[in-house]
Amino acid sequence: MAGVLIHVQHLLGIGHLQRAVAIAVALREAGARVVLASGGVPVPQVEERATRHAVEIVRLPEARSADVHFSRILNADARPIDDAWKARRRDMLLGLLAATEPDAIVTEMYPFGRRPFRFELTPLLEAARAMARPPAIASSVRDVLIANHKPGRAEDIAATVRQLYDLVLVHGDARLISFEASFPAAAQIADRIRYTGYVTEAKAVAQSADRSAGEVLVSAGGGAVGLPLLSAAVAARRHARERSRPWRVITGTNLPESDVAALARAAAGDPGIVLERFRSDFAALLARCRVSVSQGGYNTVLETVASRTPAVIVPFAEGQESEQTDRVRLLAAKGLLRFLPQAELTPERLAAEIDRAATMTPPAIEIDLGGAARSAALILEKIAERQ
Repeated sequence: MAGVLIHVQHLLGIGHLQRAVAIAVALREAGARVVLASGGVPVPQVEERATRHAVEIVRLPEARSADVHFSRILNADARPIDDAWKARRRDMLLGLLAATEPDAIVTEMYPFGRRPFRFELTPLLEAARAMARPPAIASSVRDVLIANHKPGRAEDIAATVRQLYDLVLVHGDARLISFEASFPAAAQIADRIRYTGYVTEAKAVAQSADRSAGEVLVSAGGGAVGLPLLSAAVAARRHARERSRPWRVITGTNLPESDVAALARAAAGDPGIVLERFRSDFAALLARCRVSVSQGGYNTVLETVASRTPAVIVPFAEGQESEQTDRVRLLAAKGLLRFLPQAELTPERLAAEIDRAATMTPPAIEIDLGGAARSAALILEKIAERQ
């Protein structure tokens, strides 16, 4: 039985962890044993799926971002990480490598992102390369990267890939968004790149469902940076023609309790607004709602496009974040959704966009949604090739 070690580090949202878990489960279903080393805040609603499929989760000392600018990395006690903390994480990963002797290692986002964690990932990968039977090494990366304008950065990443990696698994569909659009040095590692299709539980539909009785569904992914959108949506209801139908607002588990309480106060007295923390059946809600209002994270956007749901997307764009805006702008140009820049977000503008979206019938497109299974197959093929 092939063994795979996956490293994942989420800092704000939960999309990184969701993709890593989906691939881990696909590997298990293909017969591999999988260890998932997770360094972020625990997300029981996501991790439960991994444990249900006998994926072993190893918790690294917890890290999260201090703010949306990723100005500092904090530990579980909300203190900046120090050299001793880094050494514990590095040694724990090296010990895990020695104990599991994996046939493959997968790093989620690195080296295309997560550069602050080079202190543990570079030693891990160099130790793996020095093993008597070196494992295959793959990078798991989403379809669109955050824009980085530092001279030479893309070339440095490509050099790291050529030195240490066998595969770059791009979780997208080149017919929809090309990796070159956000990574200019893609040609330098073209022999390593494999498009896997999107890693999502969504299934493409041939025609739009009857949404005449559907609700307005508002969501913000994990919720860590969702308060501006959620607040605007609660206030937008009274301005919208669609106010006659129910509005469901899902805050996400990472929205602070004080913010949830503020939203509840704002929605008080309006029986048409349902406020919830989390829904495990989100994809089903999305597939039958009248209009979806959300941020532009990977998972939500792809589920929206796949289900042909009329949608208003307000991509998170604070700090250096460009990934959501770039993805949403490309998809809006294809007529698949409505794009409202975060800088232009007001209750009145959002209400108008919701009313426009309610008249949409998004076109059917060909899109590869089998990314988890395809990723697992490519990893296992590379293991077999090396053996």
